[in-house]
Amino acid sequence: MAFNTAGFLFLFFPAAFLLYRLMPGRRTKNVFLAIASALFYGFGGLASLPVLFAAFLWDYLFGRLIAKDEKRAKLWCGIAAAGNLALLGFYKYLAFVLETLHLPALSQPFALPLGISFFTFHGISYLVDVYREPSRVCRRADTLFLYLAFFPRLIAGPIVRWQDAAAQLAEHPISPEMTAAGLRRLVRGLLKKLLLAESAAAVANAVYALAPEQLGMGLAWLGAVSYCLQIFFDFSGYSDMAIGIGMLFGFEFPENFNYPYVSGSVSEFWRRWHMTLNRWFVDYLYIPLGGSRRGKWRTVRNKLIVFFCTGLWHGAGWTYILWGLWHGVLVSGEGLLKAPIEKLHQKRGGRVVMHVYTLLAVILGFAMFRASSVQQGFLLIARMFSFAGAGAAGLLAAEEILTGARIAALVGGTVLSLPVVPALTRRCTGRGWEIVWNVLALLGLLAAILALSGGSFTPFIYQQF
Repeated sequence: MAFNTAGFLFLFFPAAFLLYRLMPGRRTKNVFLAIASALFYGFGGLASLPVLFAAFLWDYLFGRLIAKDEKRAKLWCGIAAAGNLALLGFYKYLAFVLETLHLPALSQPFALPLGISFFTFHGISYLVDVYREPSRVCRRADTLFLYLAFFPRLIAGPIVRWQDAAAQLAEHPISPEMTAAGLRRLVRGLLKKLLLAESAAAVANAVYALAPEQLGMGLAWLGAVSYCLQIFFDFSGYSDMAIGIGMLFGFEFPENFNYPYVSGSVSEFWRRWHMTLNRWFVDYLYIPLGGSRRGKWRTVRNKLIVFFCTGLWHGAGWTYILWGLWHGVLVSGEGLLKAPIEKLHQKRGGRVVMHVYTLLAVILGFAMFRASSVQQGFLLIARMFSFAGAGAAGLLAAEEILTGARIAALVGGTVLSLPVVPALTRRCTGRGWEIVWNVLALLGLLAAILALSGGSFTPFIYQQF
């Protein structure tokens, strides 16, 4: 069940919200949310529910064992984390590995369980945090299940570390201000998805579907830039909705995005893009590998490993792996050239150069990320730097793709990818403006309802991961 469906927005979510408010006591509320999360997951794919329960039981039992048997805690933690990775690998990567090694394919491929990349990473976070501090062990099964499967962030995050989530699971009071802010955040995310991401997707999908003879330099850039806008508003829209829904139940999730397209380096981009995934890899992979403490070349190795895993986490395909390695090479290079880059940033012209370089690097990376194959990715990138036009075929394709509404959405999306909204909200404060923002949220909700009623359903991009 996706957030941008009528069934969720007008049935499941209101019912869960109202019943939750009627529940007495924190423990009863947590049990209710755990049951609601299981129902939510079951609606999205009943066949995957046993996989989620198996992962939960595995994490619960091994968490208790790690906390109890301190002498062999490291062994149990390694086995438990490996079990999560094996589960993820079996469902997500087995077919890819068989194909890569030219081995016989599965006669009946297994369907990828919804959110498996997220609930396995939450499970590993819990196990490692308990290993590092045994007192953090969760003794209530319903509380751990809620941590792993809380429906606002079950399908596509944000990823919340156990050390951060435990206190909120114990106490999550709700205030009227938090409720109002949560509703506004929910509407904002829905509008991002329906009005901006969908329009950008229509352009990007049309460009990527073109025959090679129709693809000139202009259309190649249009497709690549449109996809950058699509994935940003699609994923940040989902994150906004998840954060907003969490607030309505008294939970504060960490931010996932901080206007990444204003970054002045690829390293900064990763401090602003999918921040909870980046933080997870730093805490549970980069630092255990040694981080930056063992010389510059070990640091380069560690960064390349992290970004290889980041690409692989996104999907079982060479396009994702190349995307991850591309970012790993750039981030590693920036680390080696840290001093001259810092000097460049001190000059106004240098900051512009670094910003242009970062945008170009990100656009090229996403051009490969979106491609259906490595060959298509390299073709699009090659056409982006080819001055040979596509002639009449390209002009006709551009005329069909660029409708007035899509152009308006792309321009609006470009503006809103900059920190315009925070600047406005900082200036416009006070009781009167609070009423204005609430009215705008209500109007936005009406616009979203109209968009839902008139359009076809398109799932969020990160649901497939």
